[in-house]
Amino acid sequence: MSRSSRTLYAVGKIVKAFGINGEVVVNLMTDSPARFKTLERVLIGRNDSDVEETTVEYATIGTRGVRVKLTNVHDRSGAEGIIGSFVFVGEKDRIRVPKGKYFVHDIIGLEVVDQDENLIGTVKDVLNLPAHDVYVLDSGGREVMVPAVNEFIQKIDLEARIIRVRLIEGMVE
Repeated sequence: MSRSSRTLYAVGKIVKAFGINGEVVVNLMTDSPARFKTLERVLIGRNDSDVEETTVEYATIGTRGVRVKLTNVHDRSGAEGIIGSFVFVGEKDRIRVPKGKYFVHDIIGLEVVDQDENLIGTVKDVLNLPAHDVYVLDSGGREVMVPAVNEFIQKIDLEARIIRVRLIEGMVE
């Protein structure tokens, strides 16, 4: 089944088969492993443009990922055949983040401007570091890193696709 114009969100990646009954181990791409216990339908595919919809029979949350049994995978061979595939959900199964929090895919691609409306660059990556996230910008071929903390980030406007920042001297040279 190919997707039409719907947006899909990857919540995990199938990394190995488990046992002989078609279970798979999924590495999480979400902060909410418990969400797998309530998922009923998911889409499986190597990318978001060529997916197959299936039903989750059950999910078991473990220390090294989530074990999932899908209705269309009946044995170990079938499970091995989907290793490397992503587990996608649609908009209705997407987790809502609290106000002031954002998904990485929402931040990547936003333009970053300073308090004088000067274009600093475009977010090309988000580093998830122990203390806080860091936005990695492409600024005319150079990399600029901006800590994603209130001291620097003034406003994130997803509708306008802009992040307004207050930079200190020496951050961009």
